[in-house]
Amino acid sequence: MPVTIRLPASLRSFTDNQGSLSVTAPTVGAALTVLTEKYPDLRRHLYDDTGKLRSFVNLFLNEQDIRSLGGLDTPLPPEAELMIIPSIAGGAGKIAKKNGRPWLEIDRADLKRYSRHLILPEVGLEGQEKLKNSRVLVVGTGGLGSPALMYLAAAGVGTLGLVDFDLVDDSNLQRQIIHGVRDIGRPKIASARDRLKAINPLINVQGYETRLDRTNAIELFQQYDLVLDGTDNFPTRYLVNDACVLAGIPNVYGSIYRFEGQASVFATPGGPCYRCFFAEPPPPGLVPSCGEAGVLGILPGVVGCIQATEAIKLILGGGKPLIGRLLLFDAWEMRFRELKIKRDPACPVCGDHPSITEPIDYEEFCGLNKNPELEPIEQITPQELNAMFTDGANLQIIDIREPHELTLGKLPRTRAIPFGQVVRRMDELDPEATTVFVCKIGVRSEMAARLLKDAGFAGRVANLRDGLNAWAREIDPDFITY
Repeated sequence: MPVTIRLPASLRSFTDNQGSLSVTAPTVGAALTVLTEKYPDLRRHLYDDTGKLRSFVNLFLNEQDIRSLGGLDTPLPPEAELMIIPSIAGGAGKIAKKNGRPWLEIDRADLKRYSRHLILPEVGLEGQEKLKNSRVLVVGTGGLGSPALMYLAAAGVGTLGLVDFDLVDDSNLQRQIIHGVRDIGRPKIASARDRLKAINPLINVQGYETRLDRTNAIELFQQYDLVLDGTDNFPTRYLVNDACVLAGIPNVYGSIYRFEGQASVFATPGGPCYRCFFAEPPPPGLVPSCGEAGVLGILPGVVGCIQATEAIKLILGGGKPLIGRLLLFDAWEMRFRELKIKRDPACPVCGDHPSITEPIDYEEFCGLNKNPELEPIEQITPQELNAMFTDGANLQIIDIREPHELTLGKLPRTRAIPFGQVVRRMDELDPEATTVFVCKIGVRSEMAARLLKDAGFAGRVANLRDGLNAWAREIDPDFITY
């Protein structure tokens, strides 16, 4: 049967940037076979070495999880739509009374400020008091945290906790609207605190200028009623999930990539956690950060506002939170879709017999600790590469960035081969030359070099350490960085 396969932005580099394609196959598994035969570079990202579908890849047939239908053997009905969804790192009416905290009542200053809330029957005086007495921890004051924090402050959430250890950079201002030009170089915690107090001086803002890790997460989370996840990397995302489950508080999840966003509510009683849906992270480098892949500035504004909405509903104990539901947003097509997700009884964190009862080493779990069994990829510095140019070495520079990135500038003697095409175009490379892979910051290019070596390429392969941004810093200050 013909089926339309829809691919997320994070996998389109392997399909010549096609977002959807039509194949003819009798089953889901057969459709994936056709797909990976046409685009063989995609196979290792969908299947492990044993041929099993990777657990960070989810498949939905006509918006139903194939795990509840028959797995890869599920027959394809006429005009079916198969969505590939990889990972992109209950009510709480009494939430504010936990831990024996004193209850703060609405006063005269609150009445006028929150009058539009007070006349909503779903909020009213009782709901506004819940907001005033609630404590919300936001991990990250960047693209997602910025709009969420500002609206939570305006709504009257009594205590907002901020976790961040970064400084404001001018590249943040395209989307991180809580910061301004005058904040460049300041700690994000200080910048965000000033902005939130300017929005609402009646609230309490607690800043934690520290890196969240397994030694401090649970103790910190237990001081709050819920956590809003504004992280941008997989180790911290899994840490936030696990710590929320272990601390017994909800995790309001959001993630963004280029034009696409996701949102859900995890770690509520009886509901799924992040690991139930994404049991393992993708391989390092497969899903570039916003700094590498780009992001539409307004996208985190939309997703962050959705997260703030979910947090408020959890505090009020009303509405229908995104528990057991994953909301997908495509800003380019202006389309929302919803997928149902279920708690996994075998989940190692929230399942019936959990094997993870305290935070683990998330760098190792996400594969960021180098595997000592793998031969390391040779790293060359910008100075060494510059010397190779000068010496006239037998050299081929492979820039694995996307075509739109190349328009900003490239090194001399460069051949452009997008990341998703490196292995299938291996025969174009000269094994007698030194092959140096380059990208923006050296992460994607190192993975491309690894893929080429794993595919059996016999020549010398190296990676430009810290990428073209390092080249601009150390060799050519006129080279455009972004």
